[in-house]
Amino acid sequence: MSMLEKIKSLGIVPVVKIDDAEKAVPLAEALCRGGLPCAEITFRTEQAEEAIKRISNAMPDMLVGAGTVLTPAQADKARAAGAKFIVSPGLNPTVVEHCLNKNIPVFPGCSSPSDIEKALELGLNCVKFFPAEQAGGIAAIKAMAAPYGNLSFLPTGGINEKNLNDYLSFDRVIACGGSWMVDANLIAAGNFTAIEDMTRAAIHTMLGFELAHIGVNNSDENEAGKTAKSFSDIFGFAYKPGNSSIFAGGYIEAMKEPFLGLHGHIAIRTNYISRAVNFLESNGVKLKNGTEKYNDKGKLAAVYLENEIGGFAVHLVQK
Repeated sequence: MSMLEKIKSLGIVPVVKIDDAEKAVPLAEALCRGGLPCAEITFRTEQAEEAIKRISNAMPDMLVGAGTVLTPAQADKARAAGAKFIVSPGLNPTVVEHCLNKNIPVFPGCSSPSDIEKALELGLNCVKFFPAEQAGGIAAIKAMAAPYGNLSFLPTGGINEKNLNDYLSFDRVIACGGSWMVDANLIAAGNFTAIEDMTRAAIHTMLGFELAHIGVNNSDENEAGKTAKSFSDIFGFAYKPGNSSIFAGGYIEAMKEPFLGLHGHIAIRTNYISRAVNFLESNGVKLKNGTEKYNDKGKLAAVYLENEIGGFAVHLVQK
């Protein structure tokens, strides 16, 4: 998996300002427990290099990068400390070329077509859009993305849980940088429980898990009809016959013959199914091979979990 793919699978890059390297590893552990094994440590403090080094040594699988990198020398220090990617607030061709020559993934800040064309000239296919909200937000990204079909964006600046999905819903945005779950005051106070909780809340805001429908197994079409009709009669749900099942509204799917699950299945909707899959697999949840369904664009649209819960198979569906 490429660096871009890894970042896209996570969806959020916590942007961290840290003044005490002693707190680096506990912070990284809190982020991982919350579901985000990633951090951009900004070079705005003297402790940044040491913080990256400690996280990289203690948690080598964590995706840790360096932010606010302004010079080739800083890029070299970050790389030597273990940074896996470099982020800068603006587009400095000297820094970008230095990183590219050393095969270091780099995301320079861009906020205008001129910046973007320089980035493309340098051979980049993804840039940081900064400062995102102040530079026009998602509307500006969409406007600038139109002429540059192969370019993707990593917006940062003013993004929080309220506008996160405004950005991520645009398929040219690979992820968003944000600091709301890693507030510097919480880090300084050592309140890693709060950071873990806010990180978990950010993940669930992004993924937006919610019940889609419940599938009920039936022995045949006649029984399925009775099941669906009962729900329709009692609750006024619309009766909707289909090829393999009959729906009562959008809530109950009566299967015309037994399908996956002892009793049936439960469908859970999510905003971004590929990111949901990454989140679940990183937490040890296995998917059932061969159950994947794709849309007409070849993107994953549904997939079942390997294990049943309470006699029900469970599958994810893209909203």
